[in-house]
Amino acid sequence: MARRVFFSFHYERDIWRASQIRNSWVTKPNRESAGFWDSASWEAAKKIGEDAIERWINNQLHGTSVTVVLIGTETSERKYVKYEIKRSYEIGNGMLGIYIHNMKDQFGRTDVKGKNPFDNWYLNRNGHIIYFSSLYHTYDWVYDRGYKNIGDWIEKAARDVGR
Repeated sequence: MARRVFFSFHYERDIWRASQIRNSWVTKPNRESAGFWDSASWEAAKKIGEDAIERWINNQLHGTSVTVVLIGTETSERKYVKYEIKRSYEIGNGMLGIYIHNMKDQFGRTDVKGKNPFDNWYLNRNGHIIYFSSLYHTYDWVYDRGYKNIGDWIEKAARDVGR
Protein backbone atom coordinates (compact mmCIF):
# COMPACT_ATOMS: atom_id res chain seq x y z
CA MET A 1 0.00 0.00 0.00
CA ALA A 2 1.38 3.41 -0.92
CA ARG A 3 1.49 5.90 1.94
CA ARG A 4 1.04 9.65 1.88
CA VAL A 5 4.39 11.06 2.92
CA PHE A 6 5.67 14.46 3.99
CA PHE A 7 9.29 15.21 3.05
CA SER A 8 11.18 17.55 5.37
CA PHE A 9 14.47 19.09 4.19
CA HIS A 10 16.56 22.26 3.95
CA TYR A 11 14.96 23.81 0.88
CA GLU A 12 17.66 26.20 -0.32
CA ARG A 13 20.61 23.85 0.08
CA ASP A 14 19.09 20.45 -0.66
CA ILE A 15 16.25 20.95 -3.16
CA TRP A 16 18.17 19.22 -5.97
CA ARG A 17 18.85 16.09 -3.92
CA ALA A 18 15.39 16.16 -2.35
CA SER A 19 13.75 16.37 -5.78
CA GLN A 20 15.58 13.24 -6.91
CA ILE A 21 14.11 11.31 -3.99
CA ARG A 22 10.65 12.88 -4.14
CA ASN A 23 10.44 12.05 -7.86
CA SER A 24 12.00 8.58 -7.66
CA TRP A 25 8.57 7.02 -8.16
CA VAL A 26 8.46 8.36 -11.74
CA THR A 27 10.78 5.62 -13.00
CA LYS A 28 8.85 2.86 -11.24
CA PRO A 29 5.90 1.08 -12.85
CA ASN A 30 3.43 3.10 -10.74
CA ARG A 31 3.15 5.05 -7.49
CA GLU A 32 1.98 1.95 -5.65
CA SER A 33 5.25 0.16 -6.36
CA ALA A 34 7.16 3.26 -5.22
CA GLY A 35 5.55 2.91 -1.77
CA PHE A 36 4.69 6.57 -1.23
CA TRP A 37 2.85 9.66 -2.43
CA ASP A 38 4.60 12.97 -1.88
CA SER A 39 1.99 15.22 -0.29
CA ALA A 40 3.97 18.45 -0.24
CA SER A 41 3.99 21.14 -2.88
CA TRP A 42 7.22 22.82 -1.83
CA GLU A 43 7.34 25.26 -4.66
CA ALA A 44 4.19 26.89 -3.27
CA ALA A 45 5.94 27.86 -0.04
CA LYS A 46 7.94 31.02 -0.51
CA LYS A 47 8.74 33.70 2.02
CA ILE A 48 5.18 34.27 3.19
CA GLY A 49 5.75 34.86 6.90
CA GLU A 50 6.31 32.50 9.80
CA ASP A 51 2.64 31.95 10.72
CA ALA A 52 1.71 31.34 7.09
CA ILE A 53 4.56 28.87 6.62
CA GLU A 54 3.57 26.97 9.75
CA ARG A 55 -0.05 26.84 8.54
CA TRP A 56 1.20 25.62 5.16
CA ILE A 57 3.31 22.89 6.85
CA ASN A 58 0.32 21.82 8.96
CA ASN A 59 -1.84 21.61 5.83
CA GLN A 60 0.79 19.58 4.01
CA LEU A 61 1.10 17.18 6.96
CA HIS A 62 -2.66 16.64 7.03
CA GLY A 63 -3.51 13.14 5.83
CA THR A 64 0.07 11.87 5.88
CA SER A 65 1.17 8.84 7.86
CA VAL A 66 4.96 9.21 7.60
CA THR A 67 7.45 12.07 7.64
CA VAL A 68 10.74 11.50 5.85
CA VAL A 69 13.50 13.86 6.95
CA LEU A 70 16.09 14.22 4.19
CA ILE A 71 19.30 14.88 6.11
CA GLY A 72 21.79 17.17 4.43
CA THR A 73 24.73 19.08 5.85
CA GLU A 74 22.68 21.79 7.62
CA THR A 75 19.27 20.12 8.00
CA SER A 76 19.41 19.50 11.75
CA GLU A 77 19.54 23.20 12.60
CA ARG A 78 16.85 24.46 10.23
CA LYS A 79 13.96 26.16 12.01
CA TYR A 80 11.19 24.71 9.87
CA VAL A 81 12.67 21.21 9.82
CA LYS A 82 12.54 21.34 13.63
CA TYR A 83 8.92 22.48 13.45
CA GLU A 84 8.08 19.69 10.97
CA ILE A 85 9.59 17.04 13.24
CA LYS A 86 7.74 18.45 16.27
CA ARG A 87 4.40 18.54 14.45
CA SER A 88 4.95 15.10 12.92
CA TYR A 89 5.48 13.66 16.39
CA GLU A 90 2.42 15.49 17.75
CA ILE A 91 0.13 14.08 15.03
CA GLY A 92 1.55 10.57 15.43
CA ASN A 93 3.34 10.23 12.10
CA GLY A 94 5.96 7.58 11.67
CA MET A 95 9.33 9.16 10.95
CA LEU A 96 12.61 8.20 9.37
CA GLY A 97 15.71 10.02 8.23
CA ILE A 98 17.62 9.61 5.00
CA TYR A 99 21.14 10.97 4.69
CA ILE A 100 21.50 12.61 1.29
CA HIS A 101 25.07 13.95 1.44
CA ASN A 102 26.40 11.13 -0.77
CA MET A 103 24.00 12.03 -3.58
CA LYS A 104 25.37 14.24 -6.32
CA ASP A 105 23.88 17.69 -6.80
CA GLN A 106 23.28 19.41 -10.14
CA PHE A 107 27.01 20.13 -10.38
CA GLY A 108 28.04 16.52 -9.69
CA ARG A 109 29.22 17.24 -6.14
CA THR A 110 28.52 15.38 -2.93
CA ASP A 111 28.39 17.10 0.45
CA VAL A 112 29.45 16.73 4.09
CA LYS A 113 27.37 14.43 6.29
CA GLY A 114 25.04 16.42 8.52
CA LYS A 115 24.05 15.82 12.13
CA ASN A 116 21.04 13.63 12.81
CA PRO A 117 18.14 16.05 13.48
CA PHE A 118 16.46 13.43 15.68
CA ASP A 119 19.29 14.05 18.18
CA ASN A 120 17.67 17.47 18.88
CA TRP A 121 14.50 15.88 20.30
CA TYR A 122 13.83 13.67 23.27
CA LEU A 123 11.11 12.36 25.55
CA ASN A 124 11.27 12.04 29.30
CA ARG A 125 9.73 8.70 30.21
CA ASN A 126 9.72 8.01 33.93
CA GLY A 127 12.88 10.03 34.42
CA HIS A 128 14.67 8.45 31.46
CA ILE A 129 15.69 10.57 28.49
CA ILE A 130 14.88 8.87 25.18
CA TYR A 131 16.19 10.63 22.11
CA PHE A 132 14.17 10.52 18.91
CA SER A 133 17.34 9.17 17.25
CA SER A 134 16.81 5.94 19.21
CA LEU A 135 13.16 5.78 18.11
CA TYR A 136 13.40 6.66 14.43
CA HIS A 137 15.68 4.90 11.96
CA THR A 138 18.05 6.64 9.58
CA TYR A 139 19.39 5.39 6.28
CA ASP A 140 21.84 6.54 3.63
CA TRP A 141 20.19 7.00 0.23
CA VAL A 142 23.28 5.86 -1.69
CA TYR A 143 24.78 3.14 0.52
CA ASP A 144 21.48 1.67 1.71
CA ARG A 145 20.06 1.62 -1.82
CA GLY A 146 17.30 4.13 -1.20
CA TYR A 147 15.81 3.94 -4.68
CA LYS A 148 15.08 0.26 -4.15
CA ASN A 149 14.22 0.40 -0.43
CA ILE A 150 12.41 3.68 0.33
CA GLY A 151 8.97 2.08 0.13
CA ASP A 152 9.96 -0.54 2.71
CA TRP A 153 11.50 2.10 4.98
CA ILE A 154 8.32 4.16 4.84
CA GLU A 155 6.13 1.14 5.56
CA LYS A 156 8.31 0.19 8.55
CA ALA A 157 8.12 3.73 9.96
CA ALA A 158 4.32 3.68 9.68
CA ARG A 159 4.01 0.28 11.30
CA ASP A 160 6.39 1.27 14.12
CA VAL A 161 3.80 3.85 15.24
CA GLY A 162 0.78 1.63 14.60
CA ARG A 163 -0.38 3.19 11.34
